[in-house]
Amino acid sequence: MKHAALARKLQLSEHRVDGTKLTLKQMKVSIGIPCYNEKVTIEKIVEAVRSAAISSREIIIVDDCSQGGTRAVLEEKVSQMVDRIIYHQINRGKGAALRSGFAPASGDIILVQDADLEYNPKDYPALLEPLMSDKADAVFGSRFMGGQRHRVLFFGIWSATSF
Repeated sequence: MKHAALARKLQLSEHRVDGTKLTLKQMKVSIGIPCYNEKVTIEKIVEAVRSAAISSREIIIVDDCSQGGTRAVLEEKVSQMVDRIIYHQINRGKGAALRSGFAPASGDIILVQDADLEYNPKDYPALLEPLMSDKADAVFGSRFMGGQRHRVLFFGIWSATSF
C-alpha cells in the first residue's frame, strides 16, 4: 500500500456526514495484534481484547512466521475468536506485521495490541480518550512510563524544530 493511501486509512473518521460527532460506542475499532512466538499468551490476549469495553471491533492477528506451536494455537483455538489471521511465510519483522494488519482494517480507529500481555485491554477507553476528545491525532502507549498520562507531543512542531 502506498504511503498516502495508508495515511488516509489511518485517519480518524470522527464525524458523520451530518456533522455530528461519533462516540467510542459508535466507532469501530480495528485491533491489530502482531504475533511472533507467542504460543503461551496469544489465546489469553485475544480473550482479554474480546472482553474490552469496545462495542464494535474487529481483531486482526498477523503471525510473523512463528515457530514452536504458535500457529497450531492460532489455527485450533484462536481462529474462531478473531475476524482474521494473516500468516507471513517468512519472518518479516514487526513493522511488516503491522502494515499487513493495517491493510485490511476497516475500523474508524486502528489500535495495536502486543501479544505478550504487556498492555492491558482494559486500558483502551483511557488510551482512546484523547482521540475522542480532539486532544490528539494519535496516541501511543508506553510500557516504560507507567499508567499516568503524559504531555502530548505535537509532532509537527517537534519535527520542524529538531533539525
